[in-house]
Amino acid sequence: MTTLETLQGDITTLDVDAIVNAANTSLMGGGGVDGAIHRAAGPDLVRECMGLGGCKTGQAKMTKGYQLKARHVIHTVGPVWHGGDANEPVLLRSCYENSLKLAAEAGLQSMAFPCISTGVYRFPADEAARIAIATVREFTANPSSLQRVIFCCFSTEDQERYERLLQP
Repeated sequence: MTTLETLQGDITTLDVDAIVNAANTSLMGGGGVDGAIHRAAGPDLVRECMGLGGCKTGQAKMTKGYQLKARHVIHTVGPVWHGGDANEPVLLRSCYENSLKLAAEAGLQSMAFPCISTGVYRFPADEAARIAIATVREFTANPSSLQRVIFCCFSTEDQERYERLLQP
């Protein structure tokens, strides 16, 4: 059985098998959590990402964690919110599904997600949290190597949102 939990903090400090990076399509780093992960992992992460050929929205690619406590980084590109009529919910769900699949295929036991697409990509936080939790619950209902999934929230408000949705 997989444990789902929340915490408020800095995803770059977590000692888990993988942290998920809310990346941009170039995978070369950027602002927000993406920039923080790249800075904390060090220059080897950029070098590895250069060989990946970017990443499409909704897809995911995995690299080593380098100077992070996390052994791996799973990079996924969330959708930019354009009002909800441009397939944004489906694309966000794909980010979670594809990240979980990569983790399970690699035999990972623990991973942490940030709040994908809710920053500069403007995805409504309540809807994004519902999609995140529903997708993770659906995936972890089937047996896999994953034992622990963390929703790592930057703000208290985000953590409270996830906590409410995780209540039975």
